[in-house]
Amino acid sequence: MTTELAMVLFLLVSAIVMFAINKPRMDAVALIMLVALPFTGVVTMSETLAGFSDPNIVLIAALFVIGHGLVRTGVARQLGDWLLAKAGSNETRLMVLLMIVVCGLGATMSSTAVTAIFIPVVLRICQTTGTSPSRLMMPLSVAALISGMMTLVATAPNLVVNSELMRQGETGFRFFSFTPFGLPILALAILYMYFARRWLPAGDSEAAAASNTRRPSMNSWIEDYKLTLREHRVRVSTSSPLIGKTIEELQQTDTSGAMIVAIDRMGTLIQPIPSTTFEAGDILLVDLVAVDAETAVLRQQYGLEAIPLSGAYFSDRSQDIGMAEVIVPADSQLLGKTVSGSRFRERTGLTIIGLRRGVVALEQGLREETLQLGDTLLVIGPWRDIERLQPDNSGVLLLRLPTEIHEILPVAGRATHAIVCLLLVVGLMVSGVIPNVQAALIGCLLMGVLGCITLASSYQSIDWKTIVLIVGMLPFSVALQRTGGVDHASDALMSITNGAGTYGILAALFGLTAILGMFISNTATAVLMAPVALAVAKELNASPYPFAMIVALAASTAFMTPVSSPVNTLVVTPGRYSFIDFIRVGVPFSLIVMVVSVFMVPKLLPLY
Repeated sequence: MTTELAMVLFLLVSAIVMFAINKPRMDAVALIMLVALPFTGVVTMSETLAGFSDPNIVLIAALFVIGHGLVRTGVARQLGDWLLAKAGSNETRLMVLLMIVVCGLGATMSSTAVTAIFIPVVLRICQTTGTSPSRLMMPLSVAALISGMMTLVATAPNLVVNSELMRQGETGFRFFSFTPFGLPILALAILYMYFARRWLPAGDSEAAAASNTRRPSMNSWIEDYKLTLREHRVRVSTSSPLIGKTIEELQQTDTSGAMIVAIDRMGTLIQPIPSTTFEAGDILLVDLVAVDAETAVLRQQYGLEAIPLSGAYFSDRSQDIGMAEVIVPADSQLLGKTVSGSRFRERTGLTIIGLRRGVVALEQGLREETLQLGDTLLVIGPWRDIERLQPDNSGVLLLRLPTEIHEILPVAGRATHAIVCLLLVVGLMVSGVIPNVQAALIGCLLMGVLGCITLASSYQSIDWKTIVLIVGMLPFSVALQRTGGVDHASDALMSITNGAGTYGILAALFGLTAILGMFISNTATAVLMAPVALAVAKELNASPYPFAMIVALAASTAFMTPVSSPVNTLVVTPGRYSFIDFIRVGVPFSLIVMVVSVFMVPKLLPLY
């Protein structure tokens, strides 16, 4: 062993130890290696920084942006809503559809991002159906990891392995080269999880969901403030006496106590102000405490047509209309004024729809109630007005926001545009007419032009931690090859598997990659193992593609521990899992995936 190889191995072992103990964080370790490697004399500083110009690094960053566009426009959320509509309360059907949807979406965007998107979706489904989150969170993480086996761009390890192939003069994989392996493994995963669910802990769906959010929901406020029977939706008829009148003129003559929360005009939600004029066809979202007979009289008086309700106190419009809980402080200009006399909506754009004094919610006479110190008010209105709420102009202090604020889609009307951009990118990648990175950048630019993303949100969407990690570990591949480290590893593997045959060597490569991935990032594992796999193929005078594929599949087989992948870490708390739960479920399935991969890879990618 040369001095240069000893120094490179010392740095590599140091990096692995720091990855395993997670101190410092992974991207910091990568930066340390970037600085330290040139001191060995094996690589120059320019070579260690060359990863930042690698097309695959740019491609990974572009894919983060495209995935962000799918989130901002609501494509991912619509899939979740479709999932609940199709599966209903059938747990088995729900699990199957969840795994298919997550795996399909993860084939074109970050599996970590997909998992983060679907955790609140699954929690909401569990609350609705009474299913324990522990029964669905593990299938969610398994499907997200398998999505990395679906396409070339599904996960960073695939691109790392493909980059190593191309660096050694090979053609590289095509976009769907991974799909023939991913689809059978997904089918096996669905079947496996159907039986393995009995090994998962049981839990209460409501308690688990509540433990994963510190915020109340809009539905809980609707119950707390007794709003359930106060929602009314009416349409202004062509013969209505309201046509041409303003909100202010109506309030001067109306004594019913009705409050117009919003006006839906041809699909556009309008926040009512005193000068707003009624038009025929307007749909009024009205808050009114009244019995059916009184509302019927009011509809007849004003020429209004009743519209069937479709949500609990306008919660079906939560993308447009938000809620917030506020409190009246000691120096508020609202003290001593009634709700109607406070002109709160004129100054803030928000409507006071509920009042709690202590723990008691006021049910009648809200508009004429005099506000007192410490009153807790529930306000409703556009999210943008809630975000601008300030004590100086409103006279209240923001107390709490609902959990729905995390589900607001900045550009909900651009879902079709985002899907078109995605299909274009996939089509260009599949056709091979231009490089993959160019196709992804075209998709990013189109999403920007069509308003799906902004420059600011695009930069924020890129997981720079992952980018720095890959760039920092890439120089090890070059350093180990120059110092003979890759050849030593290849010889050692061949020696250990002597007489085991090609299938035995593939199994050893798979097992070594999967075990190493239990302690360090699967991306870093791919960086280290891809050169070894290709060196083994060269020594056997075999095709490099089966060996590269085995490493890529093994890198995505991160089912065994909660720290094997960020995907697993994300579901630990909402699923209420322990370390042993992942061992119990993940180890047997990892062995199944290894057997299937070792059997299938040589069949579909000939060795010679």
